[in-house]
Amino acid sequence: MPRSFSQLDEREILALAMTLEEEDARIYGDIVEGLETDFPATASVFTAMQAEEIGHRRRLAEQYRGRFGEHVPLIRRQDVKGFVQHKPVWLVRPLGIEAVRGLAMEVETRRFYERAAAKVSNVSTRELLLDLAAEERRHNALAEELAERHLTPKARAEETAAGRRRFVLQIIQPGLAGLMDGSVSTLAPLFAAAFATHNTADAFRVGVAASVGAGISMGFAEALSDDGSLTGRGRPVLRGFVCGLMTFAGGIGHTLPYLIPDFRVATTVAAGIVIAELVAISAVRNRYMDTPFLAAAFQVIVGGLLVFLAGILIGSS
Repeated sequence: MPRSFSQLDEREILALAMTLEEEDARIYGDIVEGLETDFPATASVFTAMQAEEIGHRRRLAEQYRGRFGEHVPLIRRQDVKGFVQHKPVWLVRPLGIEAVRGLAMEVETRRFYERAAAKVSNVSTRELLLDLAAEERRHNALAEELAERHLTPKARAEETAAGRRRFVLQIIQPGLAGLMDGSVSTLAPLFAAAFATHNTADAFRVGVAASVGAGISMGFAEALSDDGSLTGRGRPVLRGFVCGLMTFAGGIGHTLPYLIPDFRVATTVAAGIVIAELVAISAVRNRYMDTPFLAAAFQVIVGGLLVFLAGILIGSS
């Protein structure tokens, strides 16, 4: 069970302080590793913050060694009541720039040093803890200073552009591929079944089956296409999930109207949804893929219209 802070002696307080500084330094190191490829300017800020934490631990270790010797008891933040368990965003790969800008563990550590200084009786240890509390208090100003030094307007613009490129590669492209496949490939079986049977329940079952099958197929195809290590397209599982989900969404959208019992009403609503889907795909391609809207609309709508007509002709024959 975690112990309360009041139960710690001076030896344990110094040992815990060393652990906190080491953990913070390693967290900043993980952030640097996650950012240095795509966001080098922001990584430089966290490199400097890591160096500060390493220096703090060194001073604490010297104080501890002088008073208690070489052995340091293992005591961590989870062993003491009152510490907040941080969500480990720094372990996520790829690491998003917005997840870590402004991230700091300094407030919690500063409060620990202030409470610890009030508890210890050794003068040199108290002075060290108060000095470290003051330095932790100055870290926000240091972070802002480092950001101004390293994150110039040009660097920020470059990192924003890099973040947008990564978002397009890892989310937009697989999602768009899935949406296009789901919206277009399910048209033929859905409308063929609808016009062959004139039964909305049967058409709905075929549409759901086609959507689910296409989603599974596209999800696996995207996940197995590459591992992202060379292309920068990120984790294959995430891409596969996004692609499969959007494929299913593209197919189920124009399938749901066949829950309407009236065949003509259901088909009219479904056709309207198909048009809206194709226009939406064109708009996404225009915004994120730099394809002129009219050119994107022509490519997508003509292809979708041909599949739509093929389904109707096959179902009516």
